[in-house]
Amino acid sequence: MLNSLWCRRLAGLLLLWVAAFARADLSVDIVGGGANRYPLAVPAFAGEAAGDALTGIVRGDLALTGMVDLKPVPAGAIAADAAQLNAPVWRTLGAYAVLAGRMSTGAGGLTRVDYQLVQLAPRKVLAEGGYEVPPAALADAGHRIADAVYRALFGEPSFFLSRIAYVLKEGRGSYALQVSDVDGRNARTVLRSKEPIISPAWSPDGGRLAYVSFETGKPVVWVQDLGSGQRRVLANYRGSNSAPAWRPDGQALAVVLTTSGNSQIYLVGAGGGAPQRLTRSGAIDTEPDFSPDGSRIAFVSDRSGGPQVYVMPATGGEPQRISWQGSYNVSPRFSPDGKQLTYMRREGGRFRVVVHDLASNDARVVSDEVYGESPSFAPNGRMVLFASDAGARSVLWASSPDGTSKVRLGTVSGEVQDPAWGPARP
Repeated sequence: MLNSLWCRRLAGLLLLWVAAFARADLSVDIVGGGANRYPLAVPAFAGEAAGDALTGIVRGDLALTGMVDLKPVPAGAIAADAAQLNAPVWRTLGAYAVLAGRMSTGAGGLTRVDYQLVQLAPRKVLAEGGYEVPPAALADAGHRIADAVYRALFGEPSFFLSRIAYVLKEGRGSYALQVSDVDGRNARTVLRSKEPIISPAWSPDGGRLAYVSFETGKPVVWVQDLGSGQRRVLANYRGSNSAPAWRPDGQALAVVLTTSGNSQIYLVGAGGGAPQRLTRSGAIDTEPDFSPDGSRIAFVSDRSGGPQVYVMPATGGEPQRISWQGSYNVSPRFSPDGKQLTYMRREGGRFRVVVHDLASNDARVVSDEVYGESPSFAPNGRMVLFASDAGARSVLWASSPDGTSKVRLGTVSGEVQDPAWGPARP
């Protein structure tokens, strides 16, 4: 019974219970928002050509947060800088601030982008700056401008400079491990295979991915450098090798091996070496995830009769059961501050995404969809990303940890599994 529960979970992964994800742009639909969203206007930048889409990137990033109320901008409205702003006109739209900007041709064929975030009353420049970038890097400039706006408004970093890893199914018997910006732009293929690829995991510095590939006919853990493309086997022991999770110092990974029979958690050096066993039970122990300080590991075990979430010291030892609601809780991931876990719970035939406060023990369901999988926190902890199959249309969702703000990322084409939110780029 216990093994059959877990086998169904694994079978679900291998059958690619997936949500659609675009390799092109993502559209953003706000389906829920916090009560105190900041009213902001983002008109087109002066000099912006129709195909540049710079302000579209900025608007899309800010919309993802659920914390900004983007006011409709009249057609043709442009604000190049603070001096050109007619504050009363913009205030009639309900905006508290306006992002003004200008695009021009810089030296050597580069594009110059300048911006000012202007508070209307009292009038004040909250943030300003500029970039000279190749035309192909305008998307990156847009993400950086959106990050500057977010920092000025909310006093903390955004997640706009982070990336997502996911596995894209491309027709029958073709799989691609891909990495993209958080809005789906700049997608590139890391690995193609005729066999399934699962469980991508980001290194703490964002430069490497660990993942499980079935290309040799069995699950094997690989580590691949995203810069050079070089990859190597990390774990290929007798039986199954799965569920890699990086230690925060990047020097070791937790992996799940079946060399002793049931799935157990081991520690393996990032450069290789003999695995060190961390769990010793007659149950299935799997899906490890390190706390941000490296002192704890969250994992899933069926030692209590069904798959539940536990936390143990990172060196092994007696685990503490965390999930007590429901008979099936899996896929735990720590928040960036280590104070919360997100995981997936089965309730009445539905798979719900839960955010669990470890201090209060409050466990809040943040997804209303029929199916939710692979939840992970944004680098700033403000959103939780998960895949969901909602009726005939499969989509990605991002929800605030309290469930009050939610955005749906509409997609164009493709099937994805195991989206993993990576660290922010410098």
